[in-house]
Amino acid sequence: MKWSLRCTLSSNTPTPDDYLESREQYRSDQLRAGWEAVEGGELLLGGAIGEGSFKGLVILTGENPLEAAQAFASADFYVINGVVTSWTANPWTSVLGNEAALPFAPRTY
Repeated sequence: MKWSLRCTLSSNTPTPDDYLESREQYRSDQLRAGWEAVEGGELLLGGAIGEGSFKGLVILTGENPLEAAQAFASADFYVINGVVTSWTANPWTSVLGNEAALPFAPRTY
């Protein structure tokens, strides 16, 4: 099973432009930590969702993806520094694709 981690921008940064400005000083550390999680096999994909770049989604996997999601959020530079103040971790039960958690193929297409 994979887990999604959704992050929402801080109420201290009311607009996308404010968010982009406030995250800039932490961005290189954030990206480095993200790529380390990719190399460690826990992070599959991550990035902005929706219009703009002020909401994020990270897909994690591994032996204990919930623990990985919680650890990732706890160490997240945007969270630690108040750029992101809200995050939730949810199970992602995928049914389509080669790496689906519970692959489901209909008998006929």
